Amino acid sequence: MPVQTLPLVDSHCHLDRLNLEGYDDGIAGVIARARQQGVGKMLCVGIDLENSLTCSEIASTYSEVVASVGVHPLSVDETPLDIERLRRLADSKHVVAIGETGLDYFYESQCLKQQRQSFVDHLVLAKELRKPVIVHTRDAKDDTIELITGHGCLESAGVLHCFTEDLPMAKKALDLNYYISISGIVTFRNADALRDVVKALPLDRLLIETDSPYLTPMPHRGKPNEPQYVSLVAQYIADLLAIDVQVLAEITTNNFYRLFGSE
Repeated sequence: MPVQTLPLVDSHCHLDRLNLEGYDDGIAGVIARARQQGVGKMLCVGIDLENSLTCSEIASTYSEVVASVGVHPLSVDETPLDIERLRRLADSKHVVAIGETGLDYFYESQCLKQQRQSFVDHLVLAKELRKPVIVHTRDAKDDTIELITGHGCLESAGVLHCFTEDLPMAKKALDLNYYISISGIVTFRNADALRDVVKALPLDRLLIETDSPYLTPMPHRGKPNEPQYVSLVAQYIADLLAIDVQVLAEITTNNFYRLFGSE
């Protein structure tokens, strides 16, 4: 298959979480397959402090990769945030964002107070460093917006990644200068509400992602997800919006570089 020309970016993936068994070429092969589908850049996202170091190391090895560092809200119970260590990790030239952080109220057993404090600490550090924040939010719309409003930075802002909430929340985030990132969930049969949100979003605030190795888009549901499949997300959204996929690719890539400032 010839190399595609689409200037695609996977704005959120977890390269270190991929199961590379059976792949002789490892992460290099994953990146090569992504490039074959027109993906020129991937943001490898940290979910705890050890993993964040790994993401930074991957980014320092492969020019197609940049990294973020942070502690996922569902990780705070097991790996509490060491803010000074996070600050040191964020100092790498390969780190373009703080996170992923945020709030996840889906599981009742989670320590919500600890999540909130961790989210605030990430927002404050990101404001200090003038880096955008990658926000995970689930079943926590009001609190997420409240904490971003109270502690975030309007200038460097951030992104609500893998967005599955409603349009009113999206509009509040847009008012705070945030971007909205859409994953392969948009291709799922039961995602009509999300598709309606996507159709209402301003194109200049739209990002696309895989969240690989999770949330594989149709028609590959049930198989491992890889950054190469962000091309399927792009095509699906372009069809949904009735625009050329090349136009959608250029817009979302330009948005990525505007937010994260990395080429």
